[in-house]
Formats: sequence, C-alpha cells, structure tokens
Amino acid sequence: MNPDLDALQPYPFEKLAALRAGVTPPAGLAPIPLTIGEPQHAPYAAALESLSAHRDEMARYPATTGLPELRRAIAAWASRRFALAGLDAESQVLPVNGTREAIFAFVQAALDRTRPARVAVPNPFYQIYEGATLLAGGEPLYLDCTAASGFRPDFDAVPAETWRDVQIVFLCSPGNPTGAVTPLAEFKKLIALADEHDFIIASDECYSELYLDEAAPPPGLLEACAALGRHDYHRCLVFHSLSKRSNLPGLRSGFVAGSAELIAPFKRYRTYHGCAMSLPLQHASITAWHDETHVRANRDAYREKFAAVTEILAPVMDFPTPEASFYLWPAVPGGDDEAFTRELFAEEHVSVLPGSYMGRPGADGTNPGSGRLRLALVAEVEATVEAARRLRRFIERRS
Repeated sequence: MNPDLDALQPYPFEKLAALRAGVTPPAGLAPIPLTIGEPQHAPYAAALESLSAHRDEMARYPATTGLPELRRAIAAWASRRFALAGLDAESQVLPVNGTREAIFAFVQAALDRTRPARVAVPNPFYQIYEGATLLAGGEPLYLDCTAASGFRPDFDAVPAETWRDVQIVFLCSPGNPTGAVTPLAEFKKLIALADEHDFIIASDECYSELYLDEAAPPPGLLEACAALGRHDYHRCLVFHSLSKRSNLPGLRSGFVAGSAELIAPFKRYRTYHGCAMSLPLQHASITAWHDETHVRANRDAYREKFAAVTEILAPVMDFPTPEASFYLWPAVPGGDDEAFTRELFAEEHVSVLPGSYMGRPGADGTNPGSGRLRLALVAEVEATVEAARRLRRFIERRS
C-alpha cells in the first residue's frame, strides 16, 4: 500500500467516537448532534423533480466535462454572483462531484513532486486539505487562524524563504470551522503574493451563500481577480457546491472555475480518474443553479437560528460574531475542549466537536483550535434552540 497512508491522522469524527466510548447519555433526553456540517433543511424540491424527470438518462455514460447547459448555468451564476465580466463555460468551468472530491483530486493533479512541495492551509482547517497534500507527497504548511488575526491566516507573517517552496495556498471563506470571511483586499494581497512567489490559490467557497447580512454577501477570489482586471483568473481556482446552498449534500454536485491554464490539465487528470457526474444529477444541478428564491429562504432560516442561539449562549460563551457559514466557534469555559465535549454528551446528550480535532500545533507548538468547539447549526430551529438551552444549562451547572 501507499506508505503515505500512514501519515494520515484519524478523521475528527473517529476521534470523537473514541472520546465518547463508554459514555451513556441520559435516556430521557433525545440526542441532538451539532457535529457534522450536513444541512438538515429540506432539499430544493425542484432539483429533485428534475432528477426524477431525467432518471432514464442513467442509461448513458456522462462526459467528464459535463453538459454544456450545466457549464453555462454555472458560468452565468458565478458571473452574476461575483460581478465577473465573464466566465468562459468551455474553458474556465468544470463540474465536479462536490468540493471534497474536487479538492482532493486537484492537489493530486497539481502538486509537482520533483521540487519542494508545500501546501499552505488555514489552521484549524477542513481535513481534506491536509490529507490530499500528504497523499500527493507534499508537506502541509499550517497558517494559524486566531482571534488576533480575525480567525484568518496572517499572510504577512510568512517569510519570503517559506513562500519559495509553497505550490498551493488553500483559502476557506467563509471559514470552516470559524465562519470568518476573507475581505476583498486580502484576496488581492494574496494574488500579489502568488505572482511574486509563483503559487496557485485554491479558494474553497462552498459556504459562500450562507451569510447573515443580505446586503453583504461574502466576496470571492474570482471577484478579486475581476476587480484587478485579471479576467483570465491567472493562478486562481474556486470550488463551489450545491450541498449547503441548496441543501443537497447527497447530490454531490459542485464546480471548479478559474484559470483555463489550470482547468485544462485538471480536466485531463479527471478523464483518467473516472469521476464524471451522472446525467440526472447534472440536470438537477442546472435547475438549482438557475434559482435564487430557495437560497434566500435558506439564509432566512439560518438567520433565525443564529439569532436565537446567540441570545441563549452569548451570556455564557465567548464566540466571534457570526458572519457566514452555519458554524459557531465558541471558546470553552475552562479551556479543555475534550473534557467539555465528553461531559456535555454524558449529561445533556448534545454532541459537539472539539476544536482541537480540526487543528494542528502551529509554529509556536500550540493548536489554535484547542479550547474551542465547533457547533454546526444545521438542524431545524426547534432542535437547535433546544441544544443551545441544554448547553447553557450545562455551563451554568458547572459554574
């Protein structure tokens, strides 16, 4: 077997299962998970109807590049959403089976093992960035995201000699697990660094449509390119998905867009990879990308939850003001995120994820996720509010 497999750390949910082993929560309390970022809102019905209407097309092989209609729908949506002068559906867009699969595959295709191969990732982070890097023969470079930096990477703190070995920089905006949003000026700064040090920027924007201020949608990497007049999106790729936007995680549908110079070899890789999206799923995706009404309703539902949960938890927990995504990133009273998680489950039957499971020790030896929790507010409002009440009750009882 590939020896690089031995470098992979247990996935956060494996660690969580081990942490809770032997714990019996109260039988009288229904379980409420706030762990996995899996939307529980109703999936977009029209997309499911389209999926069913095209079920006979399961009898056909799909092309790696996807249907022209799907690429055009994606290009039109991205151009509207991010104020782009244009996005060529033929050369700058590639449908994929969700951002997770595409992020992993892109690192395998892009990393050059014949020279130093570092991949910069925000820390804490979505674990696929690290796993993809290790299995491609690269070395992760962890950029700590702390309260002092607004829970975003501090690119100014990276020495020039370190940038020399970096081939890919991953951004996640809005952030998982922090919910932090990268400002447009920061995207532009990173683009200038990419030009100076010759690396690729891969921006994971799968939470971009879940934001709390309707008048302030999070900016994106291609938007920054367009503002700079870089309509070829040189060195830049973005990853988007219907999982969160349209509550369709099981559809496994997303896209990669940006530089044609990056899309073309990635498309060639994927031809051999054998990962084309089935045609009924493509038709469902076309339907979803064409509609914004259901997305606005989805944001409204998350706003209601964030408001209710913030009112309950703000008096007893410290967390950054939510901007986007569906996560809260609170500090743990007492500081021990593992002990807090285990005891909360034992006493209140509420599951949360220790922040330390999503981070790694940084340059100073400390894990920036330690002492925090990731709360995924994905359930319907009643269950989420009940979880918040139990969480507050648990904290007050401990105090």
